[in-house]
Amino acid sequence: MAEEKVVEAVEAAEKPAKKATRKPKAKKEEAAPKKAAFAPATAHDYEVIIAPLITEKTMALMQNANKVTVKVAKSSNKVEIKEAFQRVFQVKVTDVKVANQISKTTTRGGRYKGTISGFKKAIVTIAEGEAIDLFKE
Repeated sequence: MAEEKVVEAVEAAEKPAKKATRKPKAKKEEAAPKKAAFAPATAHDYEVIIAPLITEKTMALMQNANKVTVKVAKSSNKVEIKEAFQRVFQVKVTDVKVANQISKTTTRGGRYKGTISGFKKAIVTIAEGEAIDLFKE
């Protein structure tokens, strides 16, 4: 009788143990990743961001590095630019670089002097997976 118990124990050890299987709960629908909700844009946000800067270099940055270049108010800082950009375009901003484009004097036609006005520009990096359309109709 003791031998039978030993044989049963050995046979039980050789068999793979049954795992307790639970049925997975039915998933309703897999939700898309949540988009960050931003506050609606204010009039001040439209005063901070003046216009997009469109050149060959900025278009290449937009396509390759997900960066957008815009003209901004001279008195604005990086924090204001970031918050205004997020509110206006409803996208997450990861980085803001700011540069002052200095004004230049020029000669027009050899006789007349003129100036090319300076401005402040911001290069805004948008989070991965997000994009904006600057050319809406």
